[in-house]
Amino acid sequence: MGMRPGLWRRFKPFAALDFRRVRGDFGARLAGTEPLKAGCREDSVADHQVHDLTPEDVAKGMAEGRYLLVDVREPNEVAVEAYPGGVVVPLQSFDPAAIPDPKGKQVVFACRSGKRSVTASLAAQAAGLPYDKHLAGGIIGWKAAGLQTKAGS
Repeated sequence: MGMRPGLWRRFKPFAALDFRRVRGDFGARLAGTEPLKAGCREDSVADHQVHDLTPEDVAKGMAEGRYLLVDVREPNEVAVEAYPGGVVVPLQSFDPAAIPDPKGKQVVFACRSGKRSVTASLAAQAAGLPYDKHLAGGIIGWKAAGLQTKAGS
């Protein structure tokens, strides 16, 4: 996927953040109780929303060709079990340019429990991408809903 002109320039300051540390304090940032890290614009986090989708909605949307599921778990997690039809873009080295062209589909982020997927969505939005959906409950919720996973890749 080609990157839009200027997109990397807008995302580059965000790329230096350690997402393992950041993901826990996005709520504080959204509430305005914690200062943003250097290089992170106020509007890059505070003006964005992430919409929860149920496992059933995501599975149906994928089957209908409306959703591209982007799994932000780490390779060792995906090696154990994976979402059928999902693409892997690990959060630890997250780069929105690594997300494949959705070709008209809506991007839905997913992880283990639904926390890292919110972080990925906020980071993608801060980079100027319209990716505002995530799988609430992650793969734990996916399996609890009776949906199948596949052996890791």
